[in-house]
Amino acid sequence: MDRRAPHRMSKRPLSVTIIGCLFLAAGAIGLAYHATELDVRRPLENDAVWVCFLRLLAILCGVFLLRGANWARWLLLAWFAYHVVLSALHSPFELAVHGALFVVIAYFLFRPEASTYFGRPPADRSQARPEGGGAHGS
Repeated sequence: MDRRAPHRMSKRPLSVTIIGCLFLAAGAIGLAYHATELDVRRPLENDAVWVCFLRLLAILCGVFLLRGANWARWLLLAWFAYHVVLSALHSPFELAVHGALFVVIAYFLFRPEASTYFGRPPADRSQARPEGGGAHGS
C-alpha cells in the first residue's frame, strides 16, 4: 500500500451517515421499547433478552459504521439478512419490504464511494492524530 497516494474520500459518504444513524435510532428505540418486556426474575422465559441483544447489535453496527469499521457493514448486512429470513415466517408483504430494504442498504454500503471509505486505514478516518513526517523513510 502506498502511503503517499492521495485518498479519494476525505469524509464519510452521506449514505453511510444516514444508514448508520438510522440503525442507531432504530436500535435505541427498539431497545427502549423491548426492555420493558424483560422480567429479571425469569429473563429467559420469553424472547425479550434475544430481542434486546439484537437491538444492541443494531446500535453497535450503527456506531462502528459511522466510525468506518469495515466489519460493521458486513455485520449490519448479516443482521438485516436475519430479519429478512424472520419476515419470511410472517407475511409476504413483510418479506418483500425487508428484502427491498436489504437490497437498498447493501447497494449503498458497497458503492465505490463507501468501499473507498471503509477501505482506508483507521488513522486516515479519524484524523485525530495526524502522522508526523519521515519516521518510516521511503
